[in-house]
Amino acid sequence: MPYPFVPFFSTILYRMSTASVYPLAAAREIAADIKLAHSVFALPFAVLAAFMAVPGSHEGWRGIAWSTFAGQLLLVVLAMVLARTVAMLANRYLDREIDRRNPRTAGRAIPAGRLTARQVISAILLLSALFLVVCAGFGAIYGNWWPLLLGVPVLGWISAYGWFKRFTQWCHLYLGSSLAISPLAAAIAINPAALGEQPALWLLSLMVLCWVAAFDIIYALQDLEIDRREGLHSVPSRLGVHRGMWVSRLLHAVSAGALVAALWIDPRFGLWFGSGVLLVVALLVYEHATVARWGTTRIALAFFTVNGIISCTLGALGCLDILLG
Repeated sequence: MPYPFVPFFSTILYRMSTASVYPLAAAREIAADIKLAHSVFALPFAVLAAFMAVPGSHEGWRGIAWSTFAGQLLLVVLAMVLARTVAMLANRYLDREIDRRNPRTAGRAIPAGRLTARQVISAILLLSALFLVVCAGFGAIYGNWWPLLLGVPVLGWISAYGWFKRFTQWCHLYLGSSLAISPLAAAIAINPAALGEQPALWLLSLMVLCWVAAFDIIYALQDLEIDRREGLHSVPSRLGVHRGMWVSRLLHAVSAGALVAALWIDPRFGLWFGSGVLLVVALLVYEHATVARWGTTRIALAFFTVNGIISCTLGALGCLDILLG
């Protein structure tokens, strides 16, 4: 070969030309695999909690210092999306071998070979670092260092769900607690004192915990046989479908009760939020009626659509009530 350096430099140039392509392709694959749109389950409650916690909100939109609150709210949204992405990637990584043996999940990015485990770990580390940078923003800009101090424990907590179904059937409650952190974390980021002043924030968190745990039990119906075969724990696989659904109904009843209590004790909530509570109760009844009638064949409707409507509508109506004063 008269020019042995040609293949070498060709390889270097090729890698340079594709260096920016591979991360972008991996990012697109990650976004599709973890379904970023499903951030709507927790994000509206974080936004609502931020409006509840901001000083001056008892006076409606005129009492809020928007020049400060707008920046804080943007950081809350960024932190929420980043934290949720880290948690979902951690779950995908922990479940990669189980997903490979499950026909329903075998098409996910890692089992299907579209992402490597190393790429997922790299993404988790990068996004975790970005999350902590956002948390530090609350301290650097607004003098509130609590988000940064709590950032690592929160990431650890919400990323550990994948382990719990390996030894307890109540893993659904753990998942619920992971999302229930969101309104409390948002309140701390905006005004840490609000947690001691507003019991409605804790009721909102309780609602999210029970609501998520209940619909995760419904979601687990899809993998009933797989969970039993793999030795995994879930309420349906351990208690059976009938008793499992009654646990789900009970948890949804508690979540509805928490909403009614929040409506009752927080004077800022009125007609709009009350309408949202009635809608939530109606949609939860509809969700269970759909599962009772169609089983898991309409899980997209019973799980994603209904619960997405619940979170977005309740969050928007709650914020509207607060803004109207």
